[in-house]
Parts: sequence; structure tokens; C-alpha cells
Amino acid sequence: MSTTVAPLRPEALLHPTPAGLYCPAADLYIDPVRAVERALITHGHADHARAGHGRVLATPETLAIMAVRYGEAFAGEMQALAPGEVVGLSGVDVSLVPAGHILGSAQAVLSHRGLRIVVSGDYKRRADRTCAPFEPVPCDVFVTEATFGLPVFRHPEDHAEVGKLLLSLAEQPTRAHFVGAYALGKAQRVIRLLRAGGYDAPIYLHGAAVRLCELYQAHGVDLGDLRPATLEGRGQKDAFAGRIVIGPPSALGNEPWAKRLGDPVVAFASGWMGVRQRAKQAGVELPLVISDHADWDELTATLSEVVRGEVWITHGREDALLRWASLEGMAARALRLVGYDEEGQ
Repeated sequence: MSTTVAPLRPEALLHPTPAGLYCPAADLYIDPVRAVERALITHGHADHARAGHGRVLATPETLAIMAVRYGEAFAGEMQALAPGEVVGLSGVDVSLVPAGHILGSAQAVLSHRGLRIVVSGDYKRRADRTCAPFEPVPCDVFVTEATFGLPVFRHPEDHAEVGKLLLSLAEQPTRAHFVGAYALGKAQRVIRLLRAGGYDAPIYLHGAAVRLCELYQAHGVDLGDLRPATLEGRGQKDAFAGRIVIGPPSALGNEPWAKRLGDPVVAFASGWMGVRQRAKQAGVELPLVISDHADWDELTATLSEVVRGEVWITHGREDALLRWASLEGMAARALRLVGYDEEGQ
């Protein structure tokens, strides 16, 4: 007499907890917001990658980023999982595929008893020379971010935005151009876009970006001539006139450091720069709409491409994407996870 095994419910394989998304069969948390025994980390941004876990599973690049940011002993044990490699954890097959967000970013793929769930982490679909492109994986459940999950967010062409920076530099050669860019991912992407746009002069870095740029270069990402934004060997007055300086957006709040820039053109590279009020409030003279996250069209196109069952929506503008999924006949729910902020937008 044969027995029929009931299909596995998605919530039995993965469900939200206060610590983050949890897979009980593998005793595994994905991007947990507090220290746990076993964590899978999708990428190195601080709202996803935290120190103090017992064991960490991630791509080699993400492990390297965490070591730079938190020190070599950021976890009890570290296990590198290359894209395409599969590890079995108590009957659950776990693998990582590129997410196209930053260097080493990955989607987590969990397969168990014929059910496949993909947790995308943060992702984007457009070309980026600093990381591997997003790899679509058809699945029963796709867990998506919704950072820019409103139809108003349609990001312009990256090269056109960098073209604005180069034009301003040509028109105002007596002023330094300070580009506010998150130290991990965005800074390196802006540099690569500048190089692709034909800018081969030295680019000056705030100290917060130096080690991470060195890490990118060690992993084969050519960033060209980079130099620390110090005053050694340079006159105090107009030391960086006609130069591009890249640093975290908060750097201009450090008066002694900012003083060396004189009267800079202040730019900020972020998807949020498409919102004029945000740029105005931040005192940004040259907003650059360059995002490392999927915009509305990329989000909806991705869901149409990969979802074969349900979509679960995490941090961001969940309601609009829920409504879109409903109109498309797609089962959807909002997870309303907490603990994820705007690093790297």
C-alpha cells in the first residue's frame, strides 16, 4: 500500500522570526539581525552582514568584505560557498547565485522535498562592472526586496548620470567635486562608471573607502589611479580644485576634513536622488540618480520572470508591489521584516 507525502508548505521551509528569515530544517537564518548559531549572508552591507554569529556561510567575496569591516574573527567559523556550489544541510540543498547588487552579493536558493525558495537579498538588473550580474532562478517562492517599489522610481541611465558629473567638472574646473557615495559598492561603482566615461585622472578617496577599494582591486575590479584625500604634498588652498573626491555622505559633516575641499560641488550618488526634496534637504548641488537596487520596472520584470508560485516582499515599499502582484494574478504577502536600513541605496 503506497502512501502519499503531502506537499511541503513554503512556511515550513522558511518563515520570518524576530531574528530574521529562518529555515528550521537546516537550522539556518538568512541575513539575521542579531547573532545566531548559523547564518547565511547574502552580501556585505551592514544591515545584512553582522558580526558575532557562530557559523557564517557566504560567497568568498562577502567573507572577505566582512573580515575588512569587522576583523578576521567576525564569526566562530566561516564557510565559503562559490556560485553554483551546493551544500546539503539536513536534507536542504543550499546554493548561492549572483544578485548583481555589489561585489560578492548573492541570492540564497533553498531546495527541499521538491520545493524551491529563492531569497534575493538586495539586487539590481542593470549592468555593473564591479560585480557578477543577477542570475534569474525560477522558483516556487521568490523573496524580494522593495526598496524602490513604487512606479515613480524609474532610474535613468547610469552613464548619463556620470556624464552630468563630468560636465560639471569641465564647466567648474576651479572647484573640487565631492561625490557622496557609500563606501561599499557605490563608491567602487561610481569609479568604474567614471573610468568607462573616459576619466582617467587620479580619483581621491576619503579614508573610509580606501580599504574596500583595495579589496575590490584585489578581486580583479580595475579602479585605476586612486589616491588618499590627504593634504600631504599639496597646498592648503584649493588643494583639490578640479579633482573628484569620493567619500561617505557623512564626511562633509566633519569640518576639519571637509575644510580641505574649499568650496566643493557637492554631489550624492543614490537612487533617492530622484526625489528632489531629499536632494534639497541634504544640500546636494549635483544629485546623481545611481542606485544599486532594482527600480520599479526591474522589480516587476524580475517577478514576472522567476515566480512560479508566490512572491514574499520584504523591506521597502511593500504595498504597491503587493497590489501589482494581485493584478497580475500572483500570490503575494508582505513579510514586514525589520532591521534593514538604507546602506548602499
